[in-house]
Amino acid sequence: MSLLQVSGLSKSFGGLKAVDNVSFTLEAGQLLALLGPNGAGKSTCFNMVNGQLPPSSGSIRFGEHELVGMRPRDIWRLGVGRTFQIAATFNSMTVLENVQMALVSRERKTFSLWKPAGTRYADEAFALLEQVGMAADAKRACGVLAYGDVKRVELAIALANRPKLLLMDEPTAGMAPKERNELMALTRRLVTEQKIGVLFTEHSMDVVFAYADRMIVLARGKLIAEGDGETIRNDPRVQEVYFGTGKTFQPHAALHDTAGGHTGEGVLQ
Repeated sequence: MSLLQVSGLSKSFGGLKAVDNVSFTLEAGQLLALLGPNGAGKSTCFNMVNGQLPPSSGSIRFGEHELVGMRPRDIWRLGVGRTFQIAATFNSMTVLENVQMALVSRERKTFSLWKPAGTRYADEAFALLEQVGMAADAKRACGVLAYGDVKRVELAIALANRPKLLLMDEPTAGMAPKERNELMALTRRLVTEQKIGVLFTEHSMDVVFAYADRMIVLARGKLIAEGDGETIRNDPRVQEVYFGTGKTFQPHAALHDTAGGHTGEGVLQ
C-alpha cells in the first residue's frame, strides 16, 4: 500500500473547477514534486491533502486513514508534517523554544503543575536541531536568524511529530541558490534515513530536477503529466502548457547532493 493515495480529487469554487479529478500516489522514502503554472491548482490540491480545504469530491488516504473530513490538527497528529512558503516561527522565542512548543503540542501538554512548559522536551528539541544543523543556534531568537536558517528551524518543527509524510510548500522560496541546495540536500538525507514521504511544491526548477524522484504536473486543475525528470522534460504538453511557447528544459550542470550523492539537472531556456 502506498503511503499516500489521492483518488479522483476535485474542488470547485462556484463555477470554477480549481482541481479536476486528480489522482496520484506517493511512496515512503520518496520526494514527489507537485508542479504547474500559476492558477494550475497546485495550492488548492496541496491544501486539500493538509485538510485546510475540503474537497468537493474524491479520496485522500494516508496509510489506512481517510483524511477527507479531518481537521488539520488531527491530520498532523496522524504523522503529517507541514512547512509553509513563508516560514512560520515565533520570532521572539528562541530556536529551541520554537521546537519545544511543537513537541508540547504533540503530547498535548501545554503546562504541568510540577514542570513549566519551557523546560519540557529540551533534550528532544535539541536533538531535532542537531538533525537540521541548528543546534549551535539553539539559544538565539528566531527573529535574528538569516532566512535560510529560519527554514531549517521550521523543518525541525515539522519533524517534531515524527511525520511519515511531510508536505513542503515552496520550501526554498526566498533563498539563495547555495541555501536552496543545502536545504534540499538535508531534506533528501532525512527522507532516506527516516523513510519519510515528501510532497512539495516548488518554482525553482533546479531544485525540482535535482531532488525530486517523481513529478506530477497540473494545468487548469487537471493532471497532464507524471513521471521522472526525463519524462517530464520531454513531455510536449508540459513544454507547451507549463514552460510556455518556445521554452523547454535542457540538460545543464548537475547539482550534487553532498548528503546522499543524488544529482539532477535542468534549466529553463
